[in-house]
Amino acid sequence: MSEKENKYNKRRWSVPSKRAKGYATDRKAKVHTYGPKEGKPLTDYEAGIRSGYLQAQSDHAGMYKYKKALSEGKSKSEAKAISQKKAK
Repeated sequence: MSEKENKYNKRRWSVPSKRAKGYATDRKAKVHTYGPKEGKPLTDYEAGIRSGYLQAQSDHAGMYKYKKALSEGKSKSEAKAISQKKAK
C-alpha cells in the first residue's frame, strides 16, 4: 500500500490551538482572562504550567519541519506538505 492510499499516514497538526492561544493571552496579561478565576492574577505555578504547555506546542515536530521548510525558501503549501509527512 503506497503512502497516498493510506489516509492515516498523514500527520495532522494545527497551530495555535485554542488552549495555547488562551494561555499566551494569560501570560501576557499576567491575569486569568477567562474561566472562574477571570481577572485574578496568575500564581507562579499557573504561569509555569502555561509556559511549559506553550513550550511543548512550539517544540512540536510538525511545526519544526514547517518552519525549517519555510526558512529553506519553500512555499507555505510545500512546507505544510513536508511537515505532515511522517519519517520512515
